[in-house]
Amino acid sequence: MSQKRKLIASRLFSTFRIPLATVISCVLLCGIFISVARADQFDQQIQTLQSQNTTAQANVNTLSAQASSYQDEINLLQSQISSVEQQISNNEAKQAQLQQEIIQDQAQIVQQKQELGSDIKAMYIDGQMTTIEELATSKSLSDFVDAQTYRNAVQTRIQTMLTQITQLESQQQEQQSQVAQLLQTQQTQQTQLYADQTQQNQLLLLNQSQQAGYNAQIAANASQIQQLRAEQIAANTTSVIKTLSRGACGGGYPDNLCNAPQDSIVDPWNMLNRECVSYAAWRVSQESPVGNTLLQEYNFGNATNWPAAAEHYGAQYGVTVSTTPEVGDIAIRPAIPGVYVAPGDPDVGHAMYIEAVNGDGTITVSEFNEYLDGTYSEEIRSTSGTYHGSFYQLQFIHFP
Repeated sequence: MSQKRKLIASRLFSTFRIPLATVISCVLLCGIFISVARADQFDQQIQTLQSQNTTAQANVNTLSAQASSYQDEINLLQSQISSVEQQISNNEAKQAQLQQEIIQDQAQIVQQKQELGSDIKAMYIDGQMTTIEELATSKSLSDFVDAQTYRNAVQTRIQTMLTQITQLESQQQEQQSQVAQLLQTQQTQQTQLYADQTQQNQLLLLNQSQQAGYNAQIAANASQIQQLRAEQIAANTTSVIKTLSRGACGGGYPDNLCNAPQDSIVDPWNMLNRECVSYAAWRVSQESPVGNTLLQEYNFGNATNWPAAAEHYGAQYGVTVSTTPEVGDIAIRPAIPGVYVAPGDPDVGHAMYIEAVNGDGTITVSEFNEYLDGTYSEEIRSTSGTYHGSFYQLQFIHFP
């Protein structure tokens, strides 16, 4: 289908032996005879969808990283919630234990109060007598001293017991207040953690929904790309009515050129092997000495350049270019502007050898590299068609 771009640069115009501007003018003039509409840009549509998918995938990757961060935060919050719940459980147990201790202490306080009451009663009864009366009624001074000592001891015990009861009640109240306050703080913390976790879960769900949306877009675009490529293939071969044969080699193309890897050998006409122009040049060389000489002396370049080169170099030898096919002619499909057969490799047209002109106006051709794989094929084609969605008219070069 095409020559390597490096051959285009190094040989095409150097071997034409005419000014570059003249060649360009000639090619543009030849374009007058070709009714080629602008392609509907299958490649551009595919590239647009691929660009969308690249952007969508980048968004998915970003969202995925965010989702991982959200999940880490959720896990951390869950760990904190579990810790707080354990603390609450411990404090509730402590609160229950403290309550039990309070009940026990209150029972002890009741008992102490009863004992205190007895002591107070005893003091009250004993205290009804004055000191003189008590001294007078005592059998001896020692009895008086013993009674006074006892009374002092009861007073001390009462005071001590009152202090203990007050301290115990105060301690119980303080412990209850501390535990209740701590429990309230922990419960508040728990509520906030639950709220944070809920928010993170909502963010994660939104993130996952966005990822699903982008993934759906990627899948839809991929499906559309597949469909466009199928339409592209169909559009590329619209002028092909029937494929008669297809194989690695054929048409008598020399074995040394056909069996070598594509584009690994430069043939006698300065073409790369297993390209459409190499096969066309070989067929011309077999039937037209004039054509063989011209092709060896002047590199005709890519297929789309052949009509201009043939008219420029071959007119004086009887070489003609027309839109009427004859057996033995080289049929040329021109390059379609804006179309790329591979990334960075623009379309450069296609050359075919006419084996037969059929009664219904179709032609039977043989060719190499119609399918961009360096293979031989034979087809029945119309003399016009579409390539990448653009209309074209074949041109026919006749070498006498």
